[in-house]
Amino acid sequence: MTSTIRDLWQYTRVEALVGDILVVRAGDVGLGDLAVVENWDGAESLGQVVEIDADRVSLQVFAGGKGLSTESRVRFLGHPMQTVVSENVLGRIFNGSGELVDGGPELYDDPRQDVGGPSVNPVTRVVPRNLIETGIPMIDVFNCLVESQKIPIFSIAGEPHNELLARIAVQAKADVIVFAGLGLIFDDFHFFRSRFEQQGVFGRAVMFVNQASDPIVERLFVTDAALKVAERFAVDDGKRVLVLMTDMTNYADALKEIGISMERVPSNRGYMGDLYSQLAVRYERACDYRGAGSVTILTVTTMPGGDVTHPVPDNTGYITEGQFYLHDGALDPFGSLSRLKQQVVGKVTRRDHSQVMNTMIRLFSEAKDAETKQSMAFDLSEFDEKLLRYGELFRERFTRIDVDLRLNDALDLGWETLAACFEPDELLMKEDLVAEFYGPAKERAGARGDLAEATTK
Repeated sequence: MTSTIRDLWQYTRVEALVGDILVVRAGDVGLGDLAVVENWDGAESLGQVVEIDADRVSLQVFAGGKGLSTESRVRFLGHPMQTVVSENVLGRIFNGSGELVDGGPELYDDPRQDVGGPSVNPVTRVVPRNLIETGIPMIDVFNCLVESQKIPIFSIAGEPHNELLARIAVQAKADVIVFAGLGLIFDDFHFFRSRFEQQGVFGRAVMFVNQASDPIVERLFVTDAALKVAERFAVDDGKRVLVLMTDMTNYADALKEIGISMERVPSNRGYMGDLYSQLAVRYERACDYRGAGSVTILTVTTMPGGDVTHPVPDNTGYITEGQFYLHDGALDPFGSLSRLKQQVVGKVTRRDHSQVMNTMIRLFSEAKDAETKQSMAFDLSEFDEKLLRYGELFRERFTRIDVDLRLNDALDLGWETLAACFEPDELLMKEDLVAEFYGPAKERAGARGDLAEATTK
């Protein structure tokens, strides 16, 4: 079949139309290029080249295949999806097609760059070394968030993961916040926008939002556009950029749906075999650049049915540097992990940080064992009683995501909690640290009334 070009349109008969995938014959087309598809009634929609086989080109039509016919006309734009990369994006909201949706002025004259593309040259990466303080003790004390880290929040539907993500965005010490919403319902989109505005961070934030009612293919561009803008601020302006993405399971589901419509052979649970690579390409853009800024990536990954072996969290765990595990409205101290915390604990944080962290987790584990003994009606020792009291205080003061403490205040509270429940020789900590911190903590615990309450217990 031959194609003719007239009035800048490339007329070509549609060979196949499967779901949202339109197949045409065309030449001089690149993978990922955009195209405008015009139907018989003049309605236009964007499409993207997702597969090329000789001159047989498959297009993913953003608005879907409904209403298209074999007489549709296609014009290739010669470039992939692009996004604005100037400072004027701050305080603005874009959709998955890179269009402004906040009612503000357009940015026609601002520079644009292709989304996606290769990641940073590994030679420019430096070893992570800076703490990002969030004000959440379960993170700052026990699983530090480190600048340039890539880490997900593992959660299930109904858990307050969006509230946690918004708190981190508001309280983390970052120069620029880049938010990517993937398949959000309107209430969640409104929640993030309102929270950013109310807390005074919207002026240094940019939002890319694909709502659940938007074309699913646009969901794939949101992550790439957000990361491209983040890299621009980090590399060109030396900014510390925090990228927030929710929900990566929606992103993976979009990949699955598009793969199935292209009749690709699925792998585990219907997901495509390149799921790991697709996720890794995005997560690996987290970087601390030599002589410039940094990009830190924090995402939400929901686990269908609470199944951590589901393909999305399972593949994510191999890519990222730990995870924050959220369930029952609290961060689980045993399921959460930060593989980079050793880069900052005791180096850029207070020298007692490591001992407080390890001792508190060890004793909380023993408290869980004491609770098991109590539930099975075993006799409890005096030390078991102390552990039970400690477990109550630990949950109340540290695991809840609404607790707001700076790191040094949280470390002091950790000492107070230990001193309220245990004697110095029961802590098994370094003697010099006990000599320096235990006494003052004991006095503060007494002033709180913790000691009397512990004795009563």
